[in-house]
Amino acid sequence: MASALRNSFLSFCLVLALPALALKNGDNANFETLKPEDTHARTSINVIEQLTRHHYVRQRLDDDLSSQILDRYLEMLDPQRSYFLASDIESFEGYRYVLDDALRKGDLEPAFKIFNRYQQRLRDRLEFTLGLIADGLEDLDFSTDDSIETDRSESPWLVDEAAMDDLWTRRLKANVLSMRLNDRDFDAIRESLERRYSNRLSRSAQTNSEDAFQLYMNAVATSFDPHTQYFSPRTSENFNINMSLSLEGIGAVLRSEDEFTTVVRLVPAGPADKSSLLNPSDRIVGVGQEDDDIVDVIGWRLDDVVDLIRGPAGSKVRLDVVPAGSGPGAQPHQISLVREAVKLEEQSAQRRVLNVERNGREHKIGVIEIPTFYIDFKALQAGDPEYKSTTRDVRRLIEELEAEGVEGIVVDLRNNGGGSLQEASALTGLFIKAGPTVQVRSASGRVDLFNDEGGDVAWDGPLAVLVNRLSASASEIFAGAIQDYQRGLVLGGQTFGKGTVQTLIPLNRGQLKLTQAKFYRVSGQSTQHQGIIPDIEFPELFDQEKIGESTLSDALPWDVIRPTRFRREQSLAPMISMLETRHQSRVEQDPEFAYLNELVRRNREQAARTTLSLNEAQRRQEKADEEAWRVDLENRRRLASGKQPIEDMEQLRQLSAAGEASGAVPGGPPPLSSLDEDGMPAEGEAADDESGQIAARDTDEVDGLLQETGKILIDFVTLRQSVAELDDASARRSN
Repeated sequence: MASALRNSFLSFCLVLALPALALKNGDNANFETLKPEDTHARTSINVIEQLTRHHYVRQRLDDDLSSQILDRYLEMLDPQRSYFLASDIESFEGYRYVLDDALRKGDLEPAFKIFNRYQQRLRDRLEFTLGLIADGLEDLDFSTDDSIETDRSESPWLVDEAAMDDLWTRRLKANVLSMRLNDRDFDAIRESLERRYSNRLSRSAQTNSEDAFQLYMNAVATSFDPHTQYFSPRTSENFNINMSLSLEGIGAVLRSEDEFTTVVRLVPAGPADKSSLLNPSDRIVGVGQEDDDIVDVIGWRLDDVVDLIRGPAGSKVRLDVVPAGSGPGAQPHQISLVREAVKLEEQSAQRRVLNVERNGREHKIGVIEIPTFYIDFKALQAGDPEYKSTTRDVRRLIEELEAEGVEGIVVDLRNNGGGSLQEASALTGLFIKAGPTVQVRSASGRVDLFNDEGGDVAWDGPLAVLVNRLSASASEIFAGAIQDYQRGLVLGGQTFGKGTVQTLIPLNRGQLKLTQAKFYRVSGQSTQHQGIIPDIEFPELFDQEKIGESTLSDALPWDVIRPTRFRREQSLAPMISMLETRHQSRVEQDPEFAYLNELVRRNREQAARTTLSLNEAQRRQEKADEEAWRVDLENRRRLASGKQPIEDMEQLRQLSAAGEASGAVPGGPPPLSSLDEDGMPAEGEAADDESGQIAARDTDEVDGLLQETGKILIDFVTLRQSVAELDDASARRSN
């Protein structure tokens, strides 16, 4: 549960998960006992009223929910169980069944007592670690067989100070050893760690009552479901900036996860997206301006990290990044990005023609990449006849592809985290004759239908939809409708499974993002939790045990309502098994799929590791083995595609920086998209990019997953022709 909690969007773009914060010089931080502000009681009562009256799930504020809120609050404060002692947890048990009664009255005393104890334990740990650093790092012994747990979220709470001291000594050794492996000397390591922990101590002393209140209100809100969240006034301001995309930056949405700033997703066409240097679930551990020194941001509050990353358009920011999917103790690498504003037209759907060779003949397949479901509401409301939208752009792209003589079309929705619900429905109408596209059920039980009224079908030829684990929300609505109507094939990985709708509700102080409805396919199946299961599945780099709605604590379940009336376009079931057989036969010999399967296998091995060695010789050998494996994997792929092999990891890094390496995987990770169906940042959420340290993808390189999609579509065309010919022959014999 705690692991899933860390991966949920408790940060709602700019919210802290651990309250450590704002810069203040000096080693001796002055911690004050925090108390609720006068307005907090009223706000908390307001939040409770909204949750119990208007949330999609009518949940009672009772002892069961009180117990759940306490567990959630402790997990949010101390997810790795490295601050609170077992005696602290025992003392908090007295609150387990009284938080509900306290919340009804606006009584926040229990929450603030727990928070103040956390602050005390945090201060104790930071001061202890600074004392170890002052005693001298050279005396740390890295020749023993010591190790440290990589994930303590399910471990027992430590019983006393001695056990806590041992844990934090091991944590310090792990930090020192990581820097040693990056060829830093003890003086540089000491200076870096002293600055890191001193800053954390002084910043933590700046934590205020608003921080404590926000964290507690989110423990309450996310106990209803992971997408229901409270925004403090400061967070609301940052949220609105993100919504309008009015402030220049790198085009990345971030969250706090334990002590780290983690990339949730990349905004399509933003600097990070276009660079291919940053991926979802990468961890940002340092930020530097232009050519200034890198500032260590481990343990910083999220909004302060965001302030460092933002800046004027055209300016440069450098980031120290630990790649997603890296094993324990992985070393950061540095990337450089130029800030710029993201324009709507740069996020538009794009087309290209894919040449696919099958049985000695070259076929043309049209590909339409849709990074997000967008519509320019301002232009539409102003009566501009040329307003931009996904559906209008895709109709035009289809006409262009038809003019080029394509035999089939692939709609590529990989990494598309959602957008406008209306656009998902309208886009479906380009491919079906007429009928309902999605059902929306409100908390009252009322079901509303979105319909295609039977406008002109833009494309009635062979169709495939390509999805992955980061395809969410509106993407799932479109893919689900195409699958239900059997209008085309759905290929790729099981999608994210976000099938809920949120509304922003203004409060007397801040805002509440509240889940108020749920999506259902025309077949009656929810897209929630389960997502869309493809007709033919491809290997998926994203770990479904860590990424997706099903991994989030208290996610609403998958369920079924009554299907609506609709008419299927055709029956694909007889052909899917034949297409699957041909697909499997092909990919057994495909170097791109071999490469992908090797990465999946390696990532599973890394994910299974539960400890990190603190023996320097062993760690150096592990690092050498990992680099050798990556070079070998890259060379096997390069040789299979007729490219020159590389010599070492340094050359792979250089090729990556130049955009010439083979990349993160054919059609694998990178960005999720921008806006959710309710106009909020998309919560296709995501995500741990399991591609590890493999280099950024060359944009000119053939996408192996897309190529295989094209081959399946050509197989579909030929099979359908064969079936039609057999039907004609049978009809002639009958006559």
